[in-house]
Amino acid sequence: MAFSKLFRKKTVQDILKQVEKNETDGHNALGKHLTARDLTAFGIAAIVGAGIFSTIGKASADGGPAVIFLFLFTAIACSFAAFAYAEFASMVPVSGSAYTYSYVAFGEIIAWIIGWALIMEYAIGNITVAISWSDYFTGLLESGGIRLPQWVQMDYLTASNGFKDATALMQGGKSFDNLSSGLQAAHTAWTTSPVIGSFHFVADLPALLIIILITALVYRGMKESRNASNLMVIIKLCIVLLVIAVGVFYVDTAHWDPFAPNGVSGVLKGVSAVFFAYIGFDAISTTAEECKDPQRDLPRGMMWAIIICTILYIAIALVLTGMVNYNELNVGDPLAFVFDKLDLKWMSGIIAVSAVVAMASVLLVFQMGQPRIWMSMSRDGLLPKKFSTVHPKFKTPSFATIVTGFVVAVPALFLNLTMVTDLCSIGTLFAFVLVCAGVLVLQNKPNIPRGKFKTPYVNSKYIMPILIAIGCIYSFGYNQKATMDFLTNETQIKSSADIITGLDKEHYTKVSDYLIGLDVKNKTNETPDLELLLSQYQQDDVEYAAVIKGLPIEDSHKYESGFDLFKHKIPMWIFFIVLIGLTVWSYKDNLSLIPLLGLICCLYMMAELSVWNWIYFTIWLLIGLIIYFSFSRKNSKLNT
Repeated sequence: MAFSKLFRKKTVQDILKQVEKNETDGHNALGKHLTARDLTAFGIAAIVGAGIFSTIGKASADGGPAVIFLFLFTAIACSFAAFAYAEFASMVPVSGSAYTYSYVAFGEIIAWIIGWALIMEYAIGNITVAISWSDYFTGLLESGGIRLPQWVQMDYLTASNGFKDATALMQGGKSFDNLSSGLQAAHTAWTTSPVIGSFHFVADLPALLIIILITALVYRGMKESRNASNLMVIIKLCIVLLVIAVGVFYVDTAHWDPFAPNGVSGVLKGVSAVFFAYIGFDAISTTAEECKDPQRDLPRGMMWAIIICTILYIAIALVLTGMVNYNELNVGDPLAFVFDKLDLKWMSGIIAVSAVVAMASVLLVFQMGQPRIWMSMSRDGLLPKKFSTVHPKFKTPSFATIVTGFVVAVPALFLNLTMVTDLCSIGTLFAFVLVCAGVLVLQNKPNIPRGKFKTPYVNSKYIMPILIAIGCIYSFGYNQKATMDFLTNETQIKSSADIITGLDKEHYTKVSDYLIGLDVKNKTNETPDLELLLSQYQQDDVEYAAVIKGLPIEDSHKYESGFDLFKHKIPMWIFFIVLIGLTVWSYKDNLSLIPLLGLICCLYMMAELSVWNWIYFTIWLLIGLIIYFSFSRKNSKLNT
């Protein structure tokens, strides 16, 4: 097959003709029920969920009150991407979202890659939300006196890894009661679970339950899904506003000092968690064929959803970090935790109920998005024909909806929250990057039908070099040490937890004797908690470096250097290289500034994710390419 055929493109005209044909003969046509208000509600339903009720806690613990700037930055980046989505949705009002847009802009192979990557956004994103929903649901049951066994409310990986970490810390002298609640739960789940041979049966059964219920609702019809979503959005907006209204009276501004305790790096550490809070607005674009006026309403729905949710996120972050110290917020249910800590039990109960409703609405929107992507890919011949089956009565992609249920339900039993959050984020960011790039590719092409919405044009020819110059001045003038450490691959000291959990029994004894000898203030005959002894020096960088230097163990246990350190910087080097290429392209072709900034912001957030996420994502794409070359390439409608 010729290389050029991998990049064969669909035309906007052909796509619109096919949609018109479907609507005329009623075959494979979806029901049209949605208005701008419904789309805004779907956007809020998708965005206000796990972000506010779960991941905001970790991000606040890392960045302190300054996490609001990360919410603002992420909202701006998503807004840039939303402009690109809105322009494409107005131009090509069909269900395929970024997949169809890439088919028009780049060609078939890129469209397949983005369609495959979107599975990581919708399916894996729903795994994350189902796990968070399960945490809140089991917490709600416990508050009502119903306690499920630990091994039916936790995933396998969390229990396995938590058991290993808990065992290592207890060998280092930490008592079970002094372990974090998460490690205690993981240890309990692992040790009390049924064992078949050497296999421990630990599975998150409540997550399975909610996925089955939501899949059934999505299968039933768009009108039913819309009504359920609108009701859930009203409930959770009322609760969020109540949290802000009550919480503001308990804010102590002393908790906002220092505002950015861990600096810029601490704020950016929460990129994955905060970005995960925003994904979902693009799921609106998958409902294009079910909109009454997609070219007008899709752009409005996306923008309003992002604006409303950003205001809510910033208000919630300020209230949370004002009510308690930021470093206490690294918990799975930060809102309930904060009110519980202030002895406002009635608020904790309300939040637990609303979180269950809120996360169910996120599941609903994502479970709607994935089948419609698969339906579009099937219509093009890239997936088996069965995936484009539309239910004759309910007018939904029935087979694709059922398969989505299985794809989400099975991993939700076994995968842990952090892994799927990061994988979901990188898949989504990759989609955003390609959609923004697609607008740039098509901006000067003639004979492309334009929709009612077009991204405002600002020439980036001279703006981009100026922005690059400002970035260099900041990096080398105001952030010189961090910049030079990055460029020279300066050796980094490991955290106290990483050092202690990486020791064997022989090293434990040596490190224990050394730290007890240093710990003059707290002399004790009890078995020492090594992690606690070592972490007390982390408040002072100079003192911590001196203590680490004196530890009687090999440097490889104490420091990260060489390629072990450099490999974590590879994503950022990729970002810098692409940034230079984009600057040259913008100067040469007078690129539009807004989609260019969207591309850069999303690529930067990808670079902030760990190299392991890039590796897992690359493996995922390679699996997708194997499927493409073995099935999709030959069966593509453009091939026949």
